[in-house]
Amino acid sequence: MINHYDNNAFILFYKALIKAEKITFFTMTKYKPKPLPFDELLSLPSYSMPNLSEDKKKLAFYWDKTGRIEMYVMDLETKEIKQISHGELPKAPRTGYTWDRKNEKMFFGKDAGGNEQNDIWTIDLNGKAKALTETPKFQEHVSEVSHDNEWITFVSTRSGQMNVHKMKIDGTEEVQLSASDIPVTGGSWSPADKWITMGTNEMKTNLENDDIYLYNIETGDMKRVIRISEEGSHDNFSDWSPDGKSFSFTSDASGLEQVGIYNIETEEIRWLSDGKNLEYAGKFCPEGTQLAALVNYESTIKPIIYNVETGEKTELKIPEGLAFSVQWISCTKILFFYSSDLDRPEVWLYDLSTDKYEVILKAEYGSIDKSQFSEPEYIKYKSFDGTEIPAIVYKPKDIPEGVKLPVIVNIHGGPTGQYFRMFNAFMQYVSSEGFVVILPNVRGSTGYGVEFRDACIKDWGGKDLKDAVYAAEYLKTLPYVDSERIGVGGGSYGGFMTFLAVTKEPEHWKAGFAWIGISELFSMFEESMPHFKYFLKRQMGNPVDDKDLWYDRSAVNFADKMTAKLLIMHGVNDPRCPIGQARIFKDKLLELGKEEGKDFEYIEYAEVGHGGFGDIETRKKTIKAMTDFFKKSL
Repeated sequence: MINHYDNNAFILFYKALIKAEKITFFTMTKYKPKPLPFDELLSLPSYSMPNLSEDKKKLAFYWDKTGRIEMYVMDLETKEIKQISHGELPKAPRTGYTWDRKNEKMFFGKDAGGNEQNDIWTIDLNGKAKALTETPKFQEHVSEVSHDNEWITFVSTRSGQMNVHKMKIDGTEEVQLSASDIPVTGGSWSPADKWITMGTNEMKTNLENDDIYLYNIETGDMKRVIRISEEGSHDNFSDWSPDGKSFSFTSDASGLEQVGIYNIETEEIRWLSDGKNLEYAGKFCPEGTQLAALVNYESTIKPIIYNVETGEKTELKIPEGLAFSVQWISCTKILFFYSSDLDRPEVWLYDLSTDKYEVILKAEYGSIDKSQFSEPEYIKYKSFDGTEIPAIVYKPKDIPEGVKLPVIVNIHGGPTGQYFRMFNAFMQYVSSEGFVVILPNVRGSTGYGVEFRDACIKDWGGKDLKDAVYAAEYLKTLPYVDSERIGVGGGSYGGFMTFLAVTKEPEHWKAGFAWIGISELFSMFEESMPHFKYFLKRQMGNPVDDKDLWYDRSAVNFADKMTAKLLIMHGVNDPRCPIGQARIFKDKLLELGKEEGKDFEYIEYAEVGHGGFGDIETRKKTIKAMTDFFKKSL
């Protein structure tokens, strides 16, 4: 399930979550917390989206060292780093990029002010950049360059729904490959450029289904090659073997994501996973003898290596945390992205022959001593029906006896997102200021199996909202928590949940923070791009047949029940949760006699999309606004 595009999306999704967290404030006059230096901590530069060149000699990555995200390239032999872009990248990229096969340039998506209407651009190692497409009304994402270095595949909404296209790498010729009213993704070329992989769903009775298809370049035929369950399952391509005779993929048909290999000639599937843990397929090593995979266990991600012939599994000897985006330099050396509770994100090089690793992109900490960070606790609490809900709890270091602190229940986006046990600068700052924050992986989250993930299909704001309420109930049992000062907040789906929490469960919260949230499902559906509409129907049915459900889960209809102070923040260019979602709720509050500045606060950000803070100053400005709000409200 985690492939090149998913990894990039996943990293960007993670950064967006960090930038959309919440803050509370202490009131015990005898307790003086020792806050981390806000400006320095939030200004520390971060790496993202590492990507090896085809010859395995160069590593491209994004870095906001200059204050905004730019592209850099490291020579892996000399370790020399060169800045490639100088403002050509979007401020907050929400799409991936890929190398050409000659290791001379890269292709990336560029939008306008966070609106995600990406054009496809190219940039060479000297920083020369140019646009290859000009489609301001459509969304496009690069996939992969053909092995003969003549074509690049990409997905685009230019035909209406998201479909796969190919284009000459100089942008002179474009061909649409798939034509479906259901989203089609993919675009990975087989080694001989005979096949292109795609993913879509022809199962009209079950939208929660993904199958794998092969598109024949010569004939234009597309055939389905994998559907593990006739009842529906998520089957997703990962990587071609170097000889082109097979490919790796992930399927959740068993109830847990599992790693398999499909043989093109025999049409046989061989499973590598043993069914005990949730695993995602990764890439083959250059000789095809090994396959990388990822294990998602209790909010950690750890790479494992499979021997393709024997199925023998090798675990890396690394500390617990979040390690992903595994890329092969050789069949004995890999690169991956790593972070832990107390370690900022870095890129590591791991030698499988010695089980030793070195840090090739080292995180910066400035003058901050890592011993100042608070180590979060991974816990499980029981919800209303006895279901155990995993969560991560941040709290201040050395809480004096008798002190009662305010808390925030912070809900992630998605809904099929997940909080991981990784470094979270925002939460570190929050806890150092004297706050307790719980990050619950409520039902609907990934990482705990299909049943848990799908528990809130056609039930957004149902069981998951109860899980959030019971997170607050759990916090009340802690001796250092002030049960009268509990807040709730989140971004994207977390914003949707916040709107519902303060309107449908108002008695539990003193304050709320809705960042890029959803308050009215019908209007959101009307404004959404075709593939977003499909996702919404997948999760919540449709606005005609399920109109009663959609009305019940639209918080604006219950705004009169809100008693908490509320901060609403939204980017004007957000295409996923349009700005109208914030404006509708604001207008409703004013209609009900609520006063802006007293009962609620409202902030819009121009030139900002869906949680996109690509520059450090905008990030700090936004977090400060959240901080000031909770200082006044809790």
